[in-house]
Amino acid sequence: MSRETFELIDKLRRAGRRSAMATLVRTIGTTPRKEGAKMFVGDDGGIFGSVTIGGCVDARVIEEAAEALGASAPRLLNMQLGDEEAWEIGLTCGGAVDVFVEPLSDDVAAMYETAQRELESGKSIGIATKLTGDDAGTRTLLTGDDVPRASRTEGDVYVEVFRPPVNLLIFGASAVAIPLVAYARELGFRTVIVDGRERFATRERFPEADEIRIGIASEIAGEMGLGPTTPVVLVAHDYKIDIPVLKKALAADVPYIGLLGSRRRGGTILQMLRDDGVSDADVERVRVPIGLDLGGDTAAEIALSIASEVVAVMHGRSGAALSKRA
Repeated sequence: MSRETFELIDKLRRAGRRSAMATLVRTIGTTPRKEGAKMFVGDDGGIFGSVTIGGCVDARVIEEAAEALGASAPRLLNMQLGDEEAWEIGLTCGGAVDVFVEPLSDDVAAMYETAQRELESGKSIGIATKLTGDDAGTRTLLTGDDVPRASRTEGDVYVEVFRPPVNLLIFGASAVAIPLVAYARELGFRTVIVDGRERFATRERFPEADEIRIGIASEIAGEMGLGPTTPVVLVAHDYKIDIPVLKKALAADVPYIGLLGSRRRGGTILQMLRDDGVSDADVERVRVPIGLDLGGDTAAEIALSIASEVVAVMHGRSGAALSKRA
């Protein structure tokens, strides 16, 4: 679930309007939307989000949402799709989707508020929802070792898993960092700007950054708890920052390390790392030039290429065009 969904649940609750929440809990076939996708339908006709990508399924969900609100009771929709209907929502052939539709009650909203607090404290959490029977809609909070690795439906129970957001650490409050923060936030990353220059690392320049740290970059890097959920991007274009931060990042199990600069500049910095005793295997983890080859050269285009590469790496993908896949 995205940060925007938590915010929307809170907004709907505070507005005092009755709403239904629909959750995609099972798919048979390949669809662009994953289990956990949500749609909210208000009693005033307002619609937020989508459980598929529009079409027949969402239209049916909207109708059922009104029924669920009228009856003040949840319902599980099992929709078998013909080839034409499946194609409409992104399935390559006939399949099926299950959508759980329920009134967004105070109890439900409170459960998600609890999940949000746990996430903000750095913990993983799960919510197990009964999908059928007289107790359909009842929920159990899962913590610690009870939280499975991923969201899933088992029998008539859907377990929705929430994990703390990935912290994208951006070293250098440069022009490229400004749109990069904006893109990263939309993609669900928690963004941290690190720079030693107070006049650049400001809230005015980075209104959407989750955190701004001012100080010696390598010291801050050492304080950030680098690990599998902290991809590192260096856009300071200053070797006095790049080299010590790279050493910190390469000593940790970070999933992505990208360095802004030309191939020539990058080669010089990588050789300096080798000269300081960093192994070839670690040096090869540094991505320079940074980003995917999108062909742009503006700050926004460079930021987009960086964000795209980070997403691809975090998902274990190459970033190649889908049209070229076999």
